Amino acid sequence: MSKSLDNINEIHIDVLTEIANIGSGNAASALSRMIGKTVEIKIPDVKILGFNEAIETLGGPETVMAGTLLFLSLDVKGMIMFLLPVDIACDLVNMLMFTDIKSHEEIDDMGYSIINECSNIMSASFVTAVAEMTGMVIDISPPEATLDMLGSIMSVPSIYFADIGDSLLLIKNELDIGGRKTNANVLMLPDMPSLEKLMTSLGIEF
Repeated sequence: MSKSLDNINEIHIDVLTEIANIGSGNAASALSRMIGKTVEIKIPDVKILGFNEAIETLGGPETVMAGTLLFLSLDVKGMIMFLLPVDIACDLVNMLMFTDIKSHEEIDDMGYSIINECSNIMSASFVTAVAEMTGMVIDISPPEATLDMLGSIMSVPSIYFADIGDSLLLIKNELDIGGRKTNANVLMLPDMPSLEKLMTSLGIEF
């Protein structure tokens, strides 16, 4: 029988949580340096969910979020997506552009570039931490950022990776950005050989 995310057990979840903890901590540090504010992060919650279940967990298909999609290559193949609440996306634009926008509808092309760059730096930091931990070589594609409803955002990875399966890894991060608490979510969908490589590199049978 071919392997899938359904093969993951509690030991695998513990390992993935540790990987996510290190990766997310690295990403939070990168964001802190970028915006010049303290960014604290709790130990992430890692879950295996179906696409529709993940959408409901994150607020439902009509919830608007800032999403950034990147593809992984070399030793690990698949995709990674960062999802931020729109109010935090607006805050990041305001911090880095010294503006005072109140709604995501006010974000212009320069604002999108800021969100793209923040996501690029955070994702690169996340992936770098994972690569250093596992000794693997991982490359990421240029980020593609959007502000849209979750149902629309999630349609891209669900179609692209339909042949892999209908489940993904949801990494829920609770952040404190300069005293303001929020959630930053990471969706990962590695192909199964890549996930097996990750586990094997850490001495875990998959």
